Amino acid sequence: MSENAHSRTSTLAKLVATIVVAGALLAGLLFPWLGGPGLVARNSASLLDALPVELTDQTPAGNTRILAADGSLITNLYENNRTPVTPDQISPIMKQALVDIEDSRFYDHNGLDVQGTMRALVKNVAAGEVREGGSTLTQQLVKQTLLQTATTPEDRQAATDQNVGRKLREARLALALEETYAKDEILTRYLNLVYFGQGAYGIQAAAQKYFSVNAVDLTLPQAAMLAGLVQSPFNDEPIANPENAQVRRNQVLQRMFDLGHITEQELTGISAQPVAVAPGGNPPNGCIDAAVGGFFCAYAVQYLTSTLGLSENEIKNGGLTIQTTLQPDLQRHGDQAVLNSVPMGDGLAGMFTALQPGTGHVLAMSVNRRYGCSDPECESVVLNDVASKGAGSTYKTFTAAAALEAGIGAGTTISTPGDRYTSRVFRGPACGAADRNGTNERGMYCVENVGDYPDTLDMVGALVRSSNTYFLALEDRLGSVEGPVRMAERMGMTFDQPTQNSGDELVEGNFGSFTLGSEATSPLDLANAYATLGAQGTRCEPLPVVGVLDRAGQPVTGADGQPLPIGNNCTPEAVPPAVANTLNQILVGDIATPAGTGTRAAIPGHEIAGKTGTAQRNESVAFVGYMPEYAASVMVFNPKAQQKVPGFGGNIPATIWREAMAPFLADKPTSPFQPADQGLLNGGRPAPRSPAPRSAPAPDPAPTADEPVDPDEGGGDGDEGRGNDGENGGNDGGDNDDD
Repeated sequence: MSENAHSRTSTLAKLVATIVVAGALLAGLLFPWLGGPGLVARNSASLLDALPVELTDQTPAGNTRILAADGSLITNLYENNRTPVTPDQISPIMKQALVDIEDSRFYDHNGLDVQGTMRALVKNVAAGEVREGGSTLTQQLVKQTLLQTATTPEDRQAATDQNVGRKLREARLALALEETYAKDEILTRYLNLVYFGQGAYGIQAAAQKYFSVNAVDLTLPQAAMLAGLVQSPFNDEPIANPENAQVRRNQVLQRMFDLGHITEQELTGISAQPVAVAPGGNPPNGCIDAAVGGFFCAYAVQYLTSTLGLSENEIKNGGLTIQTTLQPDLQRHGDQAVLNSVPMGDGLAGMFTALQPGTGHVLAMSVNRRYGCSDPECESVVLNDVASKGAGSTYKTFTAAAALEAGIGAGTTISTPGDRYTSRVFRGPACGAADRNGTNERGMYCVENVGDYPDTLDMVGALVRSSNTYFLALEDRLGSVEGPVRMAERMGMTFDQPTQNSGDELVEGNFGSFTLGSEATSPLDLANAYATLGAQGTRCEPLPVVGVLDRAGQPVTGADGQPLPIGNNCTPEAVPPAVANTLNQILVGDIATPAGTGTRAAIPGHEIAGKTGTAQRNESVAFVGYMPEYAASVMVFNPKAQQKVPGFGGNIPATIWREAMAPFLADKPTSPFQPADQGLLNGGRPAPRSPAPRSAPAPDPAPTADEPVDPDEGGGDGDEGRGNDGENGGNDGGDNDDD
């Protein structure tokens, strides 16, 4: 068949379909309507019951918004850029232009314009081709809604099939809609739904896209241009096809003049002018466009899907409002602090991760990367939540907590002469072995300190100075690694990522290097574990989202009809308060005393506790600092390769922490920690509840660093002892650690 013959056949088929549809509509719908509106009214409920919810709601869903804790916009999430508006937010001339060109009898018919259908039929038959459609705006609203809400290929096909059945269904639903909604509501919903080209769905998005104005401010020439787009948004849009847009706009103006809605002067004056556009940008879409906190945004979206069970379709097409915990000011301070020390796109990644003790609210996630793009300085993995490298001596706190709970008091002294200690419990490499897999003749794990340490230390001095030998010996006294591992889990460490040994594997392997922080560590977990101490032993699950509202502003419900389970998930006394309070007072010394390894994190006017850490061969450095109100970790490492980080945990990480937190805390008071338990501090059991001195005794000053300490910057990192890698079950063992 020739192309011309095929075209004639196609046109004839369309004309025949038009005749059939017109007859069917007249026979199947017009008679019962004329016979009495009560029949249609009685059938309306059943017709509406069959519709998707979007057709029975008053407005289509717009873009999902992700909001920071202060209500500011982080970004939007959407497939179709749409911002629904109310009837009074649309220019009257826009409504008139659309009605005139699409359905001039809109205010006279009841959803089905038989007169218009017959007129179109006569005109099309006379012309020998389809020149005019017979669908009303209400029918078009039905069709567009069914098409845009279709979730399967079959539903999409059903919404566009050129057959009598689809036309009949659209007509019946149009009649039912007219029985339910006022004309202005139907027109507004149509204008909010229809596609205008250039990715703009709905009149507000179109007004912004083409003219950078709101829909209520559209002028006659602008309205005429937009009204002409609904039939051919690709061919007639003015940015790519200005000549076509002018022709189509003028057709709309002519129709408005013919109907007496504009003057001849308006017609001639506008028609002679080209279409004038002032293109606006699309609203931000996705975490890649986040105004602040792109990595936090990605973490929050992951929480919506993995924890709350929302689908991607619900998130992008539901017009939801996501209320998050992000503190924009802290996020920006964190961003700048990280970049001050680790430039954007450097091989080393710096992560600042903050949350709130007692609630688990995630406050900031900073990385010296841009989220989601493809440039070398970009990253699509939320490094703040991924366990990549070890966190060094920050793990000594878990051992100290386990010891205190086991009745080994903070005043317990241990002698490790010669800055070297060989375990009596844990197997591993010998100090000074020829290679990292060698063992001494006893096959027992050995670690060293670098620098001069007192032969004898108590737990207070050992934790503040970060002595490797003391904490391996303390693990020996506990008899296995189970206590420190389980304490870490109770404080908030998860050990459930592919890069990690599980808690059970760590216990079964009895990895003595655990206390030196060799295990790959999530910066978020690390901050959360210390937040548990700041909250006097109350552990909370990290929480980035505190509310999910539907487009009507109501809480979103799950499959059971109940609101999504959003809220703080906390476990009181996951760590005994006496243990937490005692550790808090000890760890204040890491920041506030000359022997401490984290003195660079000090902020005048605020009592801060913290701990530094440096992993084996300086491949990762860390600092975690906290108060009763805030906790934050900093980790610096190369997530994709082995690279030595300059300095230790008390250098770059502690500096980043201070530079992020100091401006944030400038106008915010913070509380002192509760007093240490005197029984745990001096002996081995909690003392009866009674007033006690607020601070733990400071350790005696002693040389602490294996690098020169800059007297202008405060204490450097402490022991950074040369603990060798353990080989228990393939576990990468002791850290060079720390500080």
